[in-house]
Amino acid sequence: MKKILKSGLIVLAILLFISCCYLFIGQASQPEKINWGVNFSQKQAEALGLDWRETYSALLDDLGAKKIKIATHWDLLEPKKDEYIFEDLDQQIEKAEGSSAKILLAIGMKTPRWPECHIPEWAKPLEKGEQQKEVLELIEKIVLRYQESEAINIWQVENEPFFPFGDCPWSDKEFLGKEISLVKSLDLKNRQVLISDSGEGSFWFAAAKMGDIVGSTMYRKVWFRQIEAYVSYPLPPVFYWRKANLIDKFFDKEVICVELQAEPWGPKLIQDISLTEQEKTMNLKRFKENIEFAKNTGLDTFYLWGGEWWYWLKEKEQKPEIWQEAQNLFQ
Repeated sequence: MKKILKSGLIVLAILLFISCCYLFIGQASQPEKINWGVNFSQKQAEALGLDWRETYSALLDDLGAKKIKIATHWDLLEPKKDEYIFEDLDQQIEKAEGSSAKILLAIGMKTPRWPECHIPEWAKPLEKGEQQKEVLELIEKIVLRYQESEAINIWQVENEPFFPFGDCPWSDKEFLGKEISLVKSLDLKNRQVLISDSGEGSFWFAAAKMGDIVGSTMYRKVWFRQIEAYVSYPLPPVFYWRKANLIDKFFDKEVICVELQAEPWGPKLIQDISLTEQEKTMNLKRFKENIEFAKNTGLDTFYLWGGEWWYWLKEKEQKPEIWQEAQNLFQ
């Protein structure tokens, strides 16, 4: 028995060694062209004390972004039951159409930005089944309203639905399948559906099984509340490329980065920490380093995370350096 156990441990150790070599050693093949995009959240712009319309227009017009991932938020779209307010989202989509920009539209209960699950107050007391019914109604309203837009080219259904991050009452893989099926049944243009997952904490298999495209995050230095300290991920660029190759081989799916860290991640929300604290995880030097890191991952599409913050730095702190550096990517 001891010999069998010892042999098993040796085999396990060998497999672990081979896996580590595969994921951590080597260089990624470089794509012919890299496509840069940017994330936008109306809530985030407002939380930073910005005019969201001015900020959004600046991302498209001054920054020059032609790919933009827009986060919809349930509590903004339906603040009261069955009373939908689409005017702000209408403006965002119409502005993108006028700027010839393409939109990756994130929809569902869990969408980007804290608290992740943007549940309106009236829906919070509802049972899980009732909440799910309301989410499906919301998705139906969004898809039917915007399916004719030439600007929208990808639907993102939920945000990192398999990753336990955020203030959320539940996660449900079966329900995610219902959401995806609903989007596909309603969208006459047959756009692809993206499912996102953690770039650092997942192999993306679950996302690849359900989505047409896999969306990865890419963070380099963050605050870990579990240990109350800043942590830099010790992952080389090839780590992402190797995983993307596995997704291509086993699922024939594309992997893109939907969140490339380009803003601080501190112990509190950005608006609640000092500029000095913010710069511990993001400044001009780190911004440049993260861009170079991304270029070496072998992926060809990145949506930068932090455009609202760059604009805040430029307009509120008179620090335009990161905004100007970002312009070089888009223009």
